[in-house]
Amino acid sequence: MLGLAVELQRRGARVTVATNPHFESRIRGNDIAFHPIGTEEDYRRIASHPDLWHPRRSFGYLFENLKPFIPPQYEFFARASQEDGAIGIVNCFGFGGLAAMEKFHFPVYTLHLQPAVLWSDLNPPKMPNLHGPKWMRRLLFRIGERFVLDRTACPFLNRWRASLGLPPIRQLTRAWNSSRGTLCLFPDWYAPLQDDWPKPCLQTDFPLWNHASDQPLPEVLQRFLEQGDAPIVFTPGSANRHGANFFRVAMDSIVRMGKRAIFLTEYREQIPSPLPDSILWVPYVALDQILPRAAAFVHHGGIGSASQALLASIPQVIMPLAHDQFDNAERLERLGVAYSLPPNRFRTGRLITILETLLRDPAVPARCQELTSRMEKGRGLRELARLLCEDRGRSLPGD
Repeated sequence: MLGLAVELQRRGARVTVATNPHFESRIRGNDIAFHPIGTEEDYRRIASHPDLWHPRRSFGYLFENLKPFIPPQYEFFARASQEDGAIGIVNCFGFGGLAAMEKFHFPVYTLHLQPAVLWSDLNPPKMPNLHGPKWMRRLLFRIGERFVLDRTACPFLNRWRASLGLPPIRQLTRAWNSSRGTLCLFPDWYAPLQDDWPKPCLQTDFPLWNHASDQPLPEVLQRFLEQGDAPIVFTPGSANRHGANFFRVAMDSIVRMGKRAIFLTEYREQIPSPLPDSILWVPYVALDQILPRAAAFVHHGGIGSASQALLASIPQVIMPLAHDQFDNAERLERLGVAYSLPPNRFRTGRLITILETLLRDPAVPARCQELTSRMEKGRGLRELARLLCEDRGRSLPGD
């Protein structure tokens, strides 16, 4: 979202980002106006709980903790609707913005960074615990949506919507898509447009943007990169505070393979101590700065991490935990550039076998390079910003 805000402002739009204050300095650092929703304490509390990374409990945990912020989100969009030419953009938890669209009749679009949130009976995304052929996945999803997702979210949402004079909603994964239009920041070769996705729908490309891309590498990291072979980069996700076992397995694997590695996490307590000289811990570095100099990338399967590895033309090992990560892992495997290793199988012997297979198979780098040739950094953001800014949305679906 911040990358799109920066591109819109570069084109002359007046942009405000409404989100948690945890991101305020990053937003204001790009000269973007900021509106707070929630508190820094809210962010830390929500991000620190292990249920955020649980394959079954994550949605309920997220919704329960985010629902207090839906009315303030609505109020922000209600005020914005009074400005001439205003356009709103929300993610799949943007129920406040979508309600303001219905109430005040101004354009609000749903923006998806990952295809997993777009259900399709024709090509069902991979969900945790949804296995088997397509017909079985469709059946299990229908049951899960009705008895888990809708039961979790719709009672609260419909009571609140009734207080605004708005009709009830159901089938949550349809309701979080704006009737005005759905915007998809991922390419069709990664997830082809489906006939039963919400209409209207516009698909561009991965955003491939990072707020720290232009910052110099830390000296210790620069020296490490210059002193040996390309390392394998490991991260369980930038917000993941529960990655101690991930890093233990990673260290054991690297030592046994005789390789070098970089461990990425802000949370030092997750890192084994002491580390061998062949492994460097770095709290943070932009992935587009480090991955082009890496041999492989082992991570949780978030769409941002996955797309940066595709751009860097390196193989990936995915340990999916929750959210869209299972679907991303399946798509990357089908593309021939990754292997998936679920947490209960994320062990030293298995990880070594997978990494050695990826690093030795000549077909893998060829496939990585072929996919990279289809990509262009920032193209998705530029195209979407052009439509929003130059055309004021007239060329967007639904206008």
